[in-house]
Parts: sequence; structure tokens; C-alpha cells
Amino acid sequence: QAAPECTAVGMGTPGAISNRDGTIKNSNTICLNGRHLREDLEARLGMNIHIENDANLFALAEAIAGAGRGAPLVFGVIMGTGVGGGIVHRGELLRGPQHLAGEWGHHCIDVNGPACYCGQRGCVEKFIAGPAVEEQYQARTGTTRRMPDIVAGYRAGEAAATAIVRQFLDRFGRAVANLINILDPDVIVLGGGLSNIDELYTLGRDAVAGYMFNDEIRTPICRNQLGDSA
Repeated sequence: QAAPECTAVGMGTPGAISNRDGTIKNSNTICLNGRHLREDLEARLGMNIHIENDANLFALAEAIAGAGRGAPLVFGVIMGTGVGGGIVHRGELLRGPQHLAGEWGHHCIDVNGPACYCGQRGCVEKFIAGPAVEEQYQARTGTTRRMPDIVAGYRAGEAAATAIVRQFLDRFGRAVANLINILDPDVIVLGGGLSNIDELYTLGRDAVAGYMFNDEIRTPICRNQLGDSA
């Protein structure tokens, strides 16, 4: 039960609230889509509920008090069960008129790629989210393996794991290069469970440089300072 002086609760969730009907949209927790999550929680708790996209909140936290502190334009990346992002400009969160700002996980990097729950094909999320990489490993080997074990196999020199992780880093490079080409942020901060993969900050950064529309990469790609979930 909430304390008497508590009148509101803030929460982060995948997806965003639709301007059209107030329901959740674009969530990779697909059971939330089309639901009046805010209203349902307000009715259940008897309190005001304030909802924001979880990647936006990660980006805002890192911009104000973490690895992006002091940078004018911060892009916060979430790489975990999904791929999301948020944009913070001079301390203010940018949402856009359709609450789509930062949704780099749903730009296409291969029109012949796997189908995504969003209805398109070849989205970034279908290549570099944890479950996507695990599916790629299972398709290649016939064996189910979790992402930390795949990375451990890569570091141990296992052939299948090495091929999968190299492909993962290459696709990360292509996707982040597209992001930099469009937005050119002052800093990119990585969060989510996959942000703990050390190779993203070395080989992954090299892959970004190879796909950028520039002769060098000046954009810092940083590990979070407030934890992978801020």
C-alpha cells in the first residue's frame, strides 16, 4: 500500500502511449499493445500514473547524471531483449509528435531479413537484440544457447560462436553508423544487458567507423555509468 503522501507513480515501459487512442503501441512486450495500461493501473492503484518509454528514461538518466553528463546531444541505446533508444538535447527529452524519436531498433538494415513483430522485415532489433542473436546461433548449430554463453564461446575460439558474434558486431556497426549519419550525437551511451559485452566498445566501434559517411569517428560510444537499466 502506498504511503499517504504518495499521489503518483512513474513507470517505464517498452513502447509508448498512442496519441490516437491512449493505448500502448510499439511495445515488444506485445501483450501490452492496444491496452489502456495507464488507465488500468490508475483504476487498480487509485493513483495518478505517469508512463514513459524505458529507453527514453535510460537516455535521460545517463544524460543528466551518467556517461552523457554535460554533452549537448545524447543518444541512449538499449540493447537487450529488444533494441530501443532515446534522444536528450540539452537536458530535455525529445519525443517527437508521434512519440517515435530514438526508435532506431526499427529501421531496416536488410529488406530480406527476418520478419519483425512490427510488421516489417530486417529491423535492427531482429539482428542485434539478444533473442535474435540466440535464434541465429540455434539456426546455425541446432543448439540452444544464451547470449552470455555465445559470447564466452567466441572468446574461447569456438567456430560457430565466433561467426555469430562477428556478424553481431558487424550489424551493430552498420546500425549505429546509420544513426550517427542521421543524428550525429555528441555521445552514444549503451545500456541493456548486451551493453556489458566489452567487444562493442572496441571491435564494435571499429565496425561503426567502417560504415560511417566520414573519414573518422569522433563520437564516443560509452558504457553506462548508472547500470544497464539506469
